[in-house]
Amino acid sequence: MALLNPRALRWKVAALTAAACCAVAAVIGVLVHRAMAERGDRTGHERLSVRLNAAEREYTRTGSAPLDVEVLEREQLDAPLARALAAGDPAGLYATWYDRKPPNWYWLWGAMPVEGGRVLVARTDMSSEVRGLQLLDRSIVTAVLAALLVVVPLAALATEPMNRRLRRGSRTARAIADGDLDARIGPAGRARDEITEMSAAVDEMAAALQRKLEGERRFTADVAHELRTPLMGLSTAAGLLPEGDEVAELVRDRARALNGLVEDLLEISRLDAGAERARTDAVPLGELVTDLVRRTGTPTGVVVRDAGVVGTDPRRVERIVVNLVTNAHRHGAAPVEVTVEGTVAGARIVVRDHGRGFPAELLEEGPQRFRTGTAERGRGHGLGLTIALGQAEVLGARLAFANAPEGGAVATLDLDGGPGPSDGPVRPAG
Repeated sequence: MALLNPRALRWKVAALTAAACCAVAAVIGVLVHRAMAERGDRTGHERLSVRLNAAEREYTRTGSAPLDVEVLEREQLDAPLARALAAGDPAGLYATWYDRKPPNWYWLWGAMPVEGGRVLVARTDMSSEVRGLQLLDRSIVTAVLAALLVVVPLAALATEPMNRRLRRGSRTARAIADGDLDARIGPAGRARDEITEMSAAVDEMAAALQRKLEGERRFTADVAHELRTPLMGLSTAAGLLPEGDEVAELVRDRARALNGLVEDLLEISRLDAGAERARTDAVPLGELVTDLVRRTGTPTGVVVRDAGVVGTDPRRVERIVVNLVTNAHRHGAAPVEVTVEGTVAGARIVVRDHGRGFPAELLEEGPQRFRTGTAERGRGHGLGLTIALGQAEVLGARLAFANAPEGGAVATLDLDGGPGPSDGPVRPAG
């Protein structure tokens, strides 16, 4: 398809080459045409000059002209030839008129005044010069077309190495955007041009981005690990506080929230590092989702339509569904509904609330860590949707966010029917 794309770089270069060839050929053709036309005119004038001079000498000597030269009165001249004679020849010898209209196609006429007020009139046929000029024009056009048939394919082929390097760069950039931070364009051999400079700059940018992301990932993991030990002590101490005390309950609640945040950070660091692997089981999806929603303890409706057994990782489905339902109750509005239905490719889980919907920034850029959008959507640390999206990628599933036309946020998880990335074969759950 790239070969037939008229917007491809190779065809733009070929078109530019063809335009340059046509421009050069047009300039050369015009110059050659004018030169040949002037040469033909000079030839015709020379023939007329020789004949008229010879006729003038004979007329002066004998009073008559050769058979191929007429002796006319000025009143008998054709109007164009009479006007030319009246205007006068620069050399003062004779006047000419080039008749390009029928019935006298391509005749060059000449008139020379003689004694007695008469005029010697002669003509010469210029059709051979005209045909020669037309043949030259056709030859130039044919030569240009033949040259284009050779030059355009050669120009397209000559750009192929450059196209390959550009395609390699675009593939590498897409791989980096998809998460392969080790992807590099690499050296371009002996080439030293702008594409080489761009490739080196992209590789340097990818390396810098990789170092930065790995630094952030290590920092997040280190912070989460370092916080685990004091959090365990804090949770233990909070458990020793007396039951029923309002301050004790507040401490225990904040300790649980902080512990959940640390666990979320650890999970995100594992997802970023690509350390997560799905273990695929054959699970009855409708029963699984119904049980997961029930365990959230939220007033959430569940509708199951033709959802059979699906090959997936139930633990990761749990993380996704629980986070989506929790996010809907925290940032949306009741009623919250979960729909599970079978599809041609596998199964689909839809979580919908009836609140204000997702912020425009989330729909455009996707979930962002520690960003929950507008204040009207509630509070939180913004990691739930990020974790759900990361776990969906581990499953090889597709998680999409949208707003319903009548209002409310809609999160859709599409699961493939077969096993995704797995550590082993599909096996029944239980």
